[in-house]
Parts: sequence; C-alpha cells; structure tokens
Amino acid sequence: MPDLAARLAVLPDPRDRRGRRHSLVSVLLTACAAVLTGAKSFTAVGQWAAAAPQDALARLGARTATAFSIRIPPSTATLRRMINAVCPGGLADLLGATPAGPTTVAVDGKTARGSRTDTGTAVHLLSALSGDGQVISQLPVPDKTTEVTAFAPLLDPFDLTGEVITADALHTTRDQARYIVQDKRAHYFLVVKANQPTLRAVLKSLPWKQCRQVSYDRTRGHGRKETRSVRALTITDLDLGYPFAVQAVKLLRHRTDLKTGKVTRQTVYAVTDMPSHQARPTRLNTIARSQWGIEAVHHVRDVTFAEDASKIRSGHGPTNMATIRSLAINTLRSAGHRSIAAALREVSYTPFTRPLDLLKLP
Repeated sequence: MPDLAARLAVLPDPRDRRGRRHSLVSVLLTACAAVLTGAKSFTAVGQWAAAAPQDALARLGARTATAFSIRIPPSTATLRRMINAVCPGGLADLLGATPAGPTTVAVDGKTARGSRTDTGTAVHLLSALSGDGQVISQLPVPDKTTEVTAFAPLLDPFDLTGEVITADALHTTRDQARYIVQDKRAHYFLVVKANQPTLRAVLKSLPWKQCRQVSYDRTRGHGRKETRSVRALTITDLDLGYPFAVQAVKLLRHRTDLKTGKVTRQTVYAVTDMPSHQARPTRLNTIARSQWGIEAVHHVRDVTFAEDASKIRSGHGPTNMATIRSLAINTLRSAGHRSIAAALREVSYTPFTRPLDLLKLP
C-alpha cells in the first residue's frame, strides 16, 4: 500500500480553487499526527499544530510564508472546516487496512452518541475489521435506514474471496447470505437470534447432546473467568430455508465474576456455509471471537478517545474523526502496542517526532 501522504493525495479537495492556503494532505496529516498523541477535539488538534516546531511542520507539508520560508500550521478553524467537508467514504477507504489471505472480516455498527443534535439523530457508523484487529473501512449509515442497507456498500470495494464474514444477528438475512457467498465468493458465520424465530427454534431443537466434537476455551481477565464451549452439527439434510447453510453452531459461555462470584450463562446459535472439514469447533470458536474484536475497537474509541462524549456534530466531522481515530488504533497496533491508552501516553512524551515516525513521514 502506498504511503499515507500518497493515499491522501488522491482525495478530492472540497474547497474552491480560490483562496486555498493549506494543502488538503497537510491538513489531514496534521490531524492524524495530533490524534496519535491523544488529541480528542478540533481545539486540541489546533493547539498541537500551533505548538509544532518548524521541522515537524516541514514533515507534514505545511505551507511556507515570508522571505524566510517559515512554516505556517493550519489554524483550528481550518482544521475544523476541512475535516467537516472531506468525503467520509473516500477518507475511510484510504485510511483503512486491506484484508490479506484467508482470514475473518467482522462487521458491526456503532453510534457516535455525542453527535446528536436538537434537530438530527446521532451518526451511526458501520465498520469492518480484519482478523488481526485492523479497521478496514467504515461508512455512515444513512438516516431512516439500517445497517443492513450499508452492508454491501461497505464491503463492495474489497476482494473477499475465501474470507469468513462475521456479523451480528441484524445481518442474518437470506439476502446477506447470498451476497456474501455469490457476490463476494466468501464464507459467512452469522448469529441467529430472535429476529429469525423459526430458524432459531429449529437450531435450538437439534440433538446437541449427541455432538461428539466439542471445543473448550478458558480465559481469565478483566475481573472475570470465562469458559466457552463450541459444538457444530452438519445440517445439509435439513430444509432450513436459509441459503448455503451447511453447519449449525452452538456456543455456550459461562462467566464468573471474580469479585462477586456471580455466574452468568449465555447460549448463542449461529449458521455457516463452511463444511466440517473446513471449520471444526476449534476454528469456529476463533471465528466467533473475532466478532468481539470489533467491539474492543469501539470500546477503545469510547473510553480512550472519549468518542461518545465528543461534541463534534457538524458536517462529516463525527464520521471523519472516527476514521482518524481508527487509523491511530491501526497504526499503534501495527507498531506492536497492545494497550492503546499506554501507547498514546508513550507517544505524547515526544509529541512532534514519534507520531510522524509512526505515520512514516519522511
């Protein structure tokens, strides 16, 4: 993939040709670098830019002025205006990762609650995440529609041949299954809940006790102890009315709160088009857990970047800032950081060199 500056250079500039002082690339690079130091608002991004030394501004491509070629950073107003105006779909495609090899792609939605206004609803974003925890792309869900309508536009630009697409129960529809298998030549692992009552009733009635192959997984962390079991049954002889379904999956989770000792139990059913020789219970467990990875990214954006508390509301600002935050998470994870909060603190110790190095700016 080309470097970040080259990718941003192909974005259409939303401004009129007259009166342009700062290049679009330099403005967006400034925002990306500032967010990597923990900036959460346009004001914080503008303060970072105003404090940046000349060598950092040169690496960002800031414009020069006066006979001494002094670098001038974009103002807070310019940063706000540009991020609010840039096409969110193009920015998300350019900043995202690319699925590589047979892996999983998790799809899930998130609402930026702070973007709600007196006259408009909050922005809802549908995101796709690769199996290694990289955000591939995200799109805003149009008003008066649901995530289902944005599912195909989100995945259309990517070659997903051989990938396993996972999604929550909202996307467990026949049209989505056909799109994944026929159009994208991929596989699906879709959760079945109350929105498919007939299908769920059939899956619940299957002879799960006779299932011989069971995968167990035990983890401990975040104040709880969890045991997961996964069973799978071949259902090709059943007429479920669900296209390409080959296996039914039952996931049973036991969670014990280490502080209170409270035990909770959850049973989840799913269907997949992969036969047993391709997806045994151990692999199905891994696939199921990949869906939770995208929820972890959303948690980081909420807790570490305070996305739900953000008061960015106008234009494409909420969507584009969410994309830049996802880029920051991708960049830090690619650099080997497991804790994004700790990584942001580390970057903030050298705020005008480390973020530019992470973005691989010359």
